[in-house]
Amino acid sequence: MQSADLTLRLPPSMQSPASDAVLESFRREELLSWEVDHEKRVVRFLSLFVGDREALGELATDLEYVHRYDLMPVDEDTCYGYAEMDLRETDVALFDAFDVPGLVIVPPIVYTGRENVHATVLGESDAMAAVLERFPEGVDVEVKRVSEHQRRSESLAGRLTARQFEALEVGHELGYFDVPRTGSLAAVADELGCSESAASTLLRSAQAALVEAAVAR
Repeated sequence: MQSADLTLRLPPSMQSPASDAVLESFRREELLSWEVDHEKRVVRFLSLFVGDREALGELATDLEYVHRYDLMPVDEDTCYGYAEMDLRETDVALFDAFDVPGLVIVPPIVYTGRENVHATVLGESDAMAAVLERFPEGVDVEVKRVSEHQRRSESLAGRLTARQFEALEVGHELGYFDVPRTGSLAAVADELGCSESAASTLLRSAQAALVEAAVAR
């Protein structure tokens, strides 16, 4: 079983119609779950957005093909968004490209900027080869990685060891990540039962994994 990281670059006909100013107001969309209803010609999806929630709401209101949307805040700069919208031919072409027997999409599908789509797919070698032949004309596909599926997932559980989780939990409880910091590295090390050097390595490794999850795709 293999997996691959793909970066798709969409042609203008498949890109968001939002203005540059609106697109610049939010940095990232993670498409978490979706349902394509071919009979009713609608698509429903749940995404996590990073950026200006107000600008996102204005965009959804302005787009004629969006019938319903709900934005659920996570914090000041992040929200979940649910939407029901017309199933456009461009959407069909993109979703159908992944409809290969034996192929699984590993969520999230990540949108950055106007044209970039990042996806991870999982399947046998023949399914992996087939998907690369199915993308619509004009979509540029770059294969960033192909290997046996040992890739850590986008979830925290797939990126952090149990010990790293513990270090983050202790650091959080003791105020090590507060701004300004109210807990010391020595206190974290004492609670973990290790040296300050080991505690520092655990914290830095965990933070590096989280940064990788946030910006690598």
